[in-house]
Amino acid sequence: MLKRVIGFLDRMYTDPTFPWYGRFHNFIAFVIFVSCLGIAVETLSDFVEKHEHIITFFENFTLAIFVLEYVGNLAFAKNRLKFIFSFWGLVDLLSILPSLLLFMNTSALRGTRVLRVMRVLRVMRVLKLARQTMEMLGSQITKKRNPLLLNLNIYLITLFAVTMISSSLMYYTEGILYAPSTIAEGQAALDQIAASTGQPAEIFMPHDPLTGAEIPEDKRFFNSIPTATWWCLVTLTTTGYGDLYPVTLLGRVIAVFTMFSGLILFSLLMNIVGKTVMVMLFGEALDGHDKPAAESVAPVGVDSVVNPVAAALALLQRESIISTEQAILIASKPRDELTKALAAIA
Repeated sequence: MLKRVIGFLDRMYTDPTFPWYGRFHNFIAFVIFVSCLGIAVETLSDFVEKHEHIITFFENFTLAIFVLEYVGNLAFAKNRLKFIFSFWGLVDLLSILPSLLLFMNTSALRGTRVLRVMRVLRVMRVLKLARQTMEMLGSQITKKRNPLLLNLNIYLITLFAVTMISSSLMYYTEGILYAPSTIAEGQAALDQIAASTGQPAEIFMPHDPLTGAEIPEDKRFFNSIPTATWWCLVTLTTTGYGDLYPVTLLGRVIAVFTMFSGLILFSLLMNIVGKTVMVMLFGEALDGHDKPAAESVAPVGVDSVVNPVAAALALLQRESIISTEQAILIASKPRDELTKALAAIA
């Protein structure tokens, strides 16, 4: 019984032809998607105050799933050391390591910037979706899948990954500077200094850590990841409403990369839409090439897909061994004369 269970798990983790392999990876992709949404919701201070226990339970539950996935990939890897230091192995490790450290709640992480870095690194789990993209590309080769739907799925996964990474970086780079917790900590430090010196306490003002410029209250836009997501989508689509914009140096650097990512994603979308229009309106082939040369023999009433002789003639015509007229003439002959005609050409 134990051997059967181990064999089942081995195939589920490593055998793409096993039905449960695809189901397992689709489940992991769904968990990644939902966990990324949970990371975004965590930055909504009002929501966290009311439902903190639910968010904590959900984060621990998804963390347990990712840990089991990593342990399974490591256990069933052919070369475990190679897997640990491979790209996908490092992505899997970085997707769970920050959450494990936060779960341990060590004293070294409390009240330090390391805690913020750990929260940022949790977004690395969105890169695990890139593996799903690679699986889709592989399935296009091994299975007869609609290229248009496949390309659309890959585009949506890429769009979600870019949006999640960009909006998270913008929040943890700029928005965290004037988050309620940061302002409370800064004001408490100023109050403590004022109490020790006997002078009136100053009002805490967040500032750019690189340039030192103060961030006024009317410029504090990115107070949560969902808010930063709106800015990210507006920037990716090159709409540019101007209602939200970064004011720090690092925030503007992130904005530049987001703008270029939007241009790339927009060009990919136009390519997918263009292929769809060509297929639906003009009957172009899905791979973008012209119709096979074998169809040139079709007017003589020969099915080039079913009839191997017509297919062979089409190949000879495509290689310029025979002309179109010769192919049509040979295809129109009775079957008992085809052998002589082909022998004469050879």
